[in-house]
Amino acid sequence: MNRLHEERILKIRKKMEERNFDSLIISDPNSIWYLSGIWNEPYERMYVLYIEKTGRIKFFVNRLFNIPENDFENIWYSDSDDYISMLSDEINDSGTVGVDKILPAKFLIPLIQKKSSVNFTLGSDLVDELRACKDDEEIKLMRESSRINDSCIEKAISFVREGMTEMEIAKFIDAEFLNEGADGNSFSTIVSFGANAADPHHEPDETTLKKGDCVLIDMGCRKNRYCSDMTRTVFYDHASEESVRIYETVKAANEKAESIIRPGIKISELDAAARNLICNAGYGKYFTHRLGHFIGQTEHEQGDVSSSNDSIAKEGMIFSIEPGIYIPGKVGVRIEDLVLVTKDGCEILNRVDKGLKIISSEQSSAQKK
Repeated sequence: MNRLHEERILKIRKKMEERNFDSLIISDPNSIWYLSGIWNEPYERMYVLYIEKTGRIKFFVNRLFNIPENDFENIWYSDSDDYISMLSDEINDSGTVGVDKILPAKFLIPLIQKKSSVNFTLGSDLVDELRACKDDEEIKLMRESSRINDSCIEKAISFVREGMTEMEIAKFIDAEFLNEGADGNSFSTIVSFGANAADPHHEPDETTLKKGDCVLIDMGCRKNRYCSDMTRTVFYDHASEESVRIYETVKAANEKAESIIRPGIKISELDAAARNLICNAGYGKYFTHRLGHFIGQTEHEQGDVSSSNDSIAKEGMIFSIEPGIYIPGKVGVRIEDLVLVTKDGCEILNRVDKGLKIISSEQSSAQKK
């Protein structure tokens, strides 16, 4: 292990001592990579990094996989082996064992049956809390992923023209990610026209763009394992008075929440700041989701920005701020940034302008020619 991984594991062991965990079962491939630098996609097979409070670490891996040399005690098994018993044999007959949220029930339940005297408890937060605060290298990678995302959404907005389908724009964005050097998208690209945007997770289809439609684009890419995510909403040819009012309300809510981010503030206060503004404008019932989510190796990591999360913002955390208003049958507006909690505030990782933008039909006609 290199020094970085050693330091991360030491932090995990310290957390284990604080929680009186005798051992910890980690099966999330992203967390195993985070602690070891070893990546493997196990599919349906058992894949476990087993950490004991004594410092011993055992790595359970199917012989099918090519795992590089490492400093762990590797325990190899084949499909025909009783691998549940192999893991059970390493666990003491008493004590507390933390288990991460990824371990499938088909492995966990037989393990609990074999070790009925052991206290198995959810232990994901030991690693998740560590992953939530990014180090300098992770921040650098997140900035680069967001830079690519910014570039691609600006190209996508310039690409929009009347008669184009949502699917055409989504495919354009996915292709641009690769052209810009990303490894691909971090989630399925969302493009929604008009009333379709009132569904926050609308899947792009063959709906064609017409004058007066909003164009909601929610997109993110992955670069060197780290993800980006952002949403911008623009309008084609013109925007109704109500649409403008909705847009400016969402923008104000986004900026209000971002303005109060700092270490020590409750995460729930960020949601409240944005939600209260939208409610006071008369659109409270149309803001139907939490304010944001944490992000890193995956687009949704453990942790959210919601009214129920009273945990404290810490330096190095990266999460989204994405208020929205969705009027069924009419329009949907969402504005989303990723923010990095800094020593005295926050850094907004997305630099694309959030001012109301209307794509002119003249511009669209010129592009078509």
